[in-house]
Amino acid sequence: MAMTDPLGDMLTRIRNGQRAKKDSVLTPASNLRASVLEVLQREGYIRGYTEDNSGKHPALRIELKYFEGEPAIKHVARVSKPGRRVYSGSKELPTIRNGLGITIVSTPRGVLSDAEARNHNVGGEVLAEVF
Repeated sequence: MAMTDPLGDMLTRIRNGQRAKKDSVLTPASNLRASVLEVLQREGYIRGYTEDNSGKHPALRIELKYFEGEPAIKHVARVSKPGRRVYSGSKELPTIRNGLGITIVSTPRGVLSDAEARNHNVGGEVLAEVF
């Protein structure tokens, strides 16, 4: 069966992996997923990710991060979905938990966090929110 929301699937794998106290989770590889994982790594929500070519198809191994036994990611949610796309200008980008969380935005300059998008003065599609 075809997957309609690959990014939502990856975020769900991260959420489920952290609830199960896994060290890492595996997700199919794509450029968009790698870009989102790069933002999560820069912002300190995951330890890192690597390409895993041991299987039939290329995959990404996501190293999950914990702080004192608790997951670093308390909440991760998809904002723009295939049935309802959400776009925002640089001035209207939402702040999550008064700046304690991040919004991941797909911009013409690549996938950025909300703070980076404001610094570059670009808007785009609001992909997900994380805190």
